[in-house]
Amino acid sequence: MPITSLQQQSLGDLVAHELRVLIISGRQRPGTHLVEGALAEQYDVSRGPVRDALRQLEAEGLVESRRRGVFVTGLTEDDVDELYTLRESLETLALTLAIGRAEPGDWDRAQGFVDRMRDAADRSAPSDFALADLEFHSQFYVLSGHRRLVAVWEQYRPTFGVVLDVTNAQDVDLHPSAEAHVDLLKTVRSGETETAVTTLREHLLGAKNRLRSALRAARASADG
Repeated sequence: MPITSLQQQSLGDLVAHELRVLIISGRQRPGTHLVEGALAEQYDVSRGPVRDALRQLEAEGLVESRRRGVFVTGLTEDDVDELYTLRESLETLALTLAIGRAEPGDWDRAQGFVDRMRDAADRSAPSDFALADLEFHSQFYVLSGHRRLVAVWEQYRPTFGVVLDVTNAQDVDLHPSAEAHVDLLKTVRSGETETAVTTLREHLLGAKNRLRSALRAARASADG
């Protein structure tokens, strides 16, 4: 599958995305040896972008370097717990800061992403839904005014982007998830920080449980 267009991303980012999807969905199994030369040939790029991609995936915890090369680690149940406990810590802080400094009109952009989720649910378009979902949650970080918090989120955002793709692909009906975001935004707009944080935590717990189910289904399909 040659990569012929940068599409405003570096070749390394594009290779990382392709591998991230394969790893998280279970189509690239834990323990698989990722060979730079073979990947460069597969994606029709030089070894440099492959090396960049593998470094990025290692930072995300999806692969690891050993004496004999780079190997897939994948996402275990413990990894899912780590990702979501980290995200809960980051996002509750971001939301608390955002509620404290945002003006009412600042949430209009988040509302736009909720509207996109509803539209994607109507069209049964899981990829569009996942993109709008990710952008919605990113607004908490943007409005927090905390650039280092934003930087940490940006490191893990690609992983959560693929996680959402995998999760949404397993959902028969995306409307319940869309309405959960409607309720979350309504709580956030109320300015009641404690209630909003509680709602967010419940929302992320539901997302974690849906991911676990989706990963099991995706891996069972890959095995089949």
